Amino acid sequence: MNVKIEPSWQAQLQSEFEKPYFELLTRFVRDEYQTTTVYPNGSLIFNAFEQCPFDQVKVVILGQDPYHEPEQAHGLCFSVQDGVKFPPSLRNILKEIQTDLGKPYPKSGDLTRWTQQGVLLLNATLTVRAHQAGSHQNKGWEQFTDAVIHRLAEQKEGLVFILWGSYAQRKGEFIDSNKHLVLKSVHPSPLSAHRGFFGNHHFSASNEYLMQQGKSLIEW
Repeated sequence: MNVKIEPSWQAQLQSEFEKPYFELLTRFVRDEYQTTTVYPNGSLIFNAFEQCPFDQVKVVILGQDPYHEPEQAHGLCFSVQDGVKFPPSLRNILKEIQTDLGKPYPKSGDLTRWTQQGVLLLNATLTVRAHQAGSHQNKGWEQFTDAVIHRLAEQKEGLVFILWGSYAQRKGEFIDSNKHLVLKSVHPSPLSAHRGFFGNHHFSASNEYLMQQGKSLIEW
């Protein structure tokens, strides 16, 4: 398969691109883009990898689906582009940063600033039909992103994996917590945030761990 993805990730994932499931996934996704409205824009499907090369990953935040409303999704989980109203989960994430670290509430919901510091903002499913949450689940993306997490967990040491909600926790259950810091809480969704997301201190805990590893801190 001729997949355009950041070179260090290309080297890591080439074997996945050559597997039968990925060929079927590619056909499905290509057909969806040709016949209906799909998010994010096709050029941004692999944006998380483009913004955060394999060798630079320090923190992994795992989401589920891209946003499925216009102008929201741009290939980074929980992030929206400048000028887009903050979705509820993103608002709660930014509130927790504000209370955890005493930082001012940001004007931009574009989290590209995190990726450029080594935060991989990875959705389990990298595409979605407009207005249809979960519409591209169980088509092969989950197998691909499992492979991404496996390579990071096995080949690197001292990463921070942030797993919010039961879906992310199941997807990351194989990560060795003796080798990496695994932070878990309920999801930042308004349905669950008050049951343990607020006050989880994941952002300060991440930086404390990175400091222990001799790595630069994330300017959340």
